[in-house]
Parts: sequence; C-alpha cells; structure tokens
Amino acid sequence: MRHPPPLGPGARVALVAPSGPLAGPADLDRAMANARTMGWEPVPGPSALARDGYFAGTDQQRLDDLNAALRDDTIDGIWCLRGGYGAMRLLEGLEYSALRRRPRAIMGYSDITALHSAVASRCEVVTFHAPVARAELTPFSRDSLERAVMRGTDPCGTAADARTLRPGRARGRITGGNLALLAALAGTAFAPNYDRAIIVIEDVNEDVYRIERMLLTLRLGDAFSTCAGIVFGAFTNVPSERPDHGGARSLDAVLREVAEQLRVPCIAGAPIGHVADQWTVPLGALGELDADAGRLTIEP
Repeated sequence: MRHPPPLGPGARVALVAPSGPLAGPADLDRAMANARTMGWEPVPGPSALARDGYFAGTDQQRLDDLNAALRDDTIDGIWCLRGGYGAMRLLEGLEYSALRRRPRAIMGYSDITALHSAVASRCEVVTFHAPVARAELTPFSRDSLERAVMRGTDPCGTAADARTLRPGRARGRITGGNLALLAALAGTAFAPNYDRAIIVIEDVNEDVYRIERMLLTLRLGDAFSTCAGIVFGAFTNVPSERPDHGGARSLDAVLREVAEQLRVPCIAGAPIGHVADQWTVPLGALGELDADAGRLTIEP
C-alpha cells in the first residue's frame, strides 16, 4: 500500500460531495473554513451544493466532480463534504488510473467507506477514515487529522473509553469503516481484503439486532475468518439502548461474541465514527492493536 504525500501548507484540497447533499451554503462555508485553518486552499467541486433527492446531485454530477479532482494534477487531496448515501453508485465509473498514477489523500467516513474500499482494492493507496469537511472539528479531531495527513505520525493511540472484549495483541493492515457499507460491499469486487487485517468498524442509527445481522453476514460469508483483530468504534443512536427500551441484547454482548468466535484481540469504544472526538485512521497502513491496553498504534 502506497502512502499519499503529506498535505502541507498551501495544499490544494478538492471539496466534493459523493453521497448525500449539504444542508445549504453554510455547510460549504464551514468546510472551506476548515480547510483554510489547516493551511490548505479549498477547491469546491462545481456540484458541491447540488441536490437530487437524497443525493448531492445526479450520479453524473457527483462522479464528474470526483473524477475531475482525480485527473487534476494541481489537486493534492480530496476531502469529502459529508456522508449519507450514494458513493457506492459511483464505484464503477471512478478513474482509478489517475489515482494510481498520482496518489493523493482521500478523507471522509461513513458512506465514504465505499470509496475507501474501492481505492484499496483497485489502487493499493492508503486513504483516511477521517471527519468530513463540513464537520465542526474539535481540538481532538483536528489534532488527529493533522498527525495523519500533514505530519505522517501516529494519529491514534490509547482510547480513553476502550473496553477490552478479548485480550491480546495483533499486527496487520488497517481496514474497514462503516458496518452497513462493509456488509453492502460483501461479495462485490470492491469489498475490502480482511486477510490478516485489523478491522475498524463503526455505525450510526442501527439497532443491536441489525448490527448483529450485518456482522453475522460478514462472518458467514467468510470475510472475517483470517482477520488479525477488531477495533469497534462508536455505535451511536442505537434505539434499543435507550433506557425506555427493554428486552434487547446488549451491544457489547454481540460484539464480544464476534471476537470470541473469531478468536482475535478486540476492543470496543474507540473514538472512531459518528462522534465529535474521532481519530483519523489511515486505512491500508500497518498498525498494532494492544487490546489489553486499549491502544491502536499506526506505523509510519
């Protein structure tokens, strides 16, 4: 896996929306301000504010913005404006040859998992599971993002709220992302390679039984059978975890069951996913998981 060059001061960063639409111009303004505070020059895609139902413009508009950024040798990085849904619809039309010719940082999370997985399988280039450009960046998230894409140092570390679900240590490539997308990509040519990998997994607005079902789909499909370890991030807005909802299995019971079945080191509660304070995780980079210490270390 090749690492893209660091995004130094003055880097030109394309702001594109391959999935859902922005709420309005204020989202784009915040994204441009975020890029400028990182020392970058923001270059919004022509269709950044487009809308077509629950997409940020038509498939062709979104694809054109992405491919234009990939073809443009003056663009140093691509920062996705938001998640939502729609990136999977673009995978067959992406100009992977442009990224293979000139690797550059691709940043985003949630639905952007589709892009991360496709780029890993087609280009063997490290991408970044990172806050989206329109996010209100906390000092924690900004520091991790800077370490990952600007300084090339370890952007992770010890997770303050980590829970050890199965002890042990593991070393391997980092892969994964949003669970719903990983399950949706299973069996396709764009699915990640989980062999000897440390898998990071997060999701939002999914009930415990749906989380279990998606994890079971991946396990029954033999996707996880040779993985090295699992880092479960945030599972936010889980309906059955509300105090007024009874009778559900606990989320940790489901996650621990997966780790025990696979016999791999595993933690839960890492700052990855739909949370304000989140790590930027270089997907495709080598890393080490120390489940006893609740620590994920990324190798330079």
